[in-house]
Amino acid sequence: MPTRDRVQAFVSLVEQARYVEALEQFYHPHASMRDNQQEPRLGLERLIADETATMARFAVMKTDPVTDLLVDGDKVTIRWKFTFTPAEGPPMVMEEIALQRWEGDRVAEERFFYDPRQTRPPGAT
Repeated sequence: MPTRDRVQAFVSLVEQARYVEALEQFYHPHASMRDNQQEPRLGLERLIADETATMARFAVMKTDPVTDLLVDGDKVTIRWKFTFTPAEGPPMVMEEIALQRWEGDRVAEERFFYDPRQTRPPGAT
């Protein structure tokens, strides 16, 4: 079960846009992530590869400071707000809720909930 300080250290790395470091330092080798109702992505290597691919699609990725963070035993809930700016075109702002289950001091499972319309270009329906 993580301490609040441990979770805050994780949040701090993400807020600094040190996304891969956050995965490396805070996720189990067997961790899984799942977006909405999609199939889970399994294993730390896969999660790092997916994050690296996402970062390569944008010129800038920014994380707003977290204002909503709940820690209850091995469960953590975080409200994230990101701005993804491509090399060309307008930025995309995405807000999501992350539900995490920690094993010890590392994330074992994470599930994201968000409106997928946020990922579409402005004006798309």
